[in-house]
Amino acid sequence: MKVKIVLLIVSALFVATIFAETYPAKPLNFIAPGGPGGGWDTTIRVVAQVLKETGLVTQPIVVTNMPGGGGGVGLAHMQTKKNDPYTIIVFSPPLLLINLTGQTQYSFKDLTPLAMLIHDYGAFAVSKKSKYNSITEIMEALKKDPKSVRVGGISAFGSMDHIQFLIAAKAAGVTNLKDITYVSFQEGEHLAALLGGHIDVLSTGLAEVTTALQTGTIKVLAITSPQRVSGLLANVPTLKEEGIDAEFVNWRGLFGPPEMPDYAVEYWINTLSKMVQTIEWERVVAKYNWTKAFMPGEEFMSYLEKVNEEYKTVLKELGLYKGE
Repeated sequence: MKVKIVLLIVSALFVATIFAETYPAKPLNFIAPGGPGGGWDTTIRVVAQVLKETGLVTQPIVVTNMPGGGGGVGLAHMQTKKNDPYTIIVFSPPLLLINLTGQTQYSFKDLTPLAMLIHDYGAFAVSKKSKYNSITEIMEALKKDPKSVRVGGISAFGSMDHIQFLIAAKAAGVTNLKDITYVSFQEGEHLAALLGGHIDVLSTGLAEVTTALQTGTIKVLAITSPQRVSGLLANVPTLKEEGIDAEFVNWRGLFGPPEMPDYAVEYWINTLSKMVQTIEWERVVAKYNWTKAFMPGEEFMSYLEKVNEEYKTVLKELGLYKGE
């Protein structure tokens, strides 16, 4: 019996070694838990593009959009891929927020962190025809009547786009935050809603407003970064410049499914660490006004645990925390 057990262990180790040496041996599935054109979609497609351009990955990479539930649909899908080394998903703060606000039973602990890649920041925009010309004007209107300004975003109620606006509003002295109207849209609908007058202000990411800014259809009133960014948004003030003492960091990173094999985790940490040092990656980071923020697996997990507690504190203050 002992001999059989030893043989089984040796056989398992042999098979694992073969898998590790040949991985990846077939096409990879990259998932954006949102629709086309959003931050998740842009990030995962750019990563796939750079990995292929640099030759760091030779196998085909198939990118699939899986929108719904502010990322909850994609997160639930990953639970069906336990141990799968060929499925990878991109996430950002909503991964934590949709759990803390009770929208899903799953959390970041139900994924395998591979690496944080970038920091992005939030932006607040209005239609070019809007009567509002500064973020302080919007906050003053909300102080008088919290229902006077309709806010919209891509993420779900209580998730990133909603929370970054509420954090700014709270710092600006707005009370009755629960009474502020927030409408959630799928990617592709948010700008149309803003331009069509269905919402008054759009709370979103830098990348999402850059293209619209080029068309001259919107005004970007403020961004949530600690300092101004370069490029098309160089003239947009930070919240702090507008007298609002608030920031919001939109980190983005890649995750594997639960119990992803160690050899796959090691492969991706090594491969992504090389990718972020390439000139191709430098170019896309500059193009989208991102900030490089590479952080490998275990360190990334520690960061998520810390930030999760910070988000929990904020959500409790806003009355949106649904945990125990």
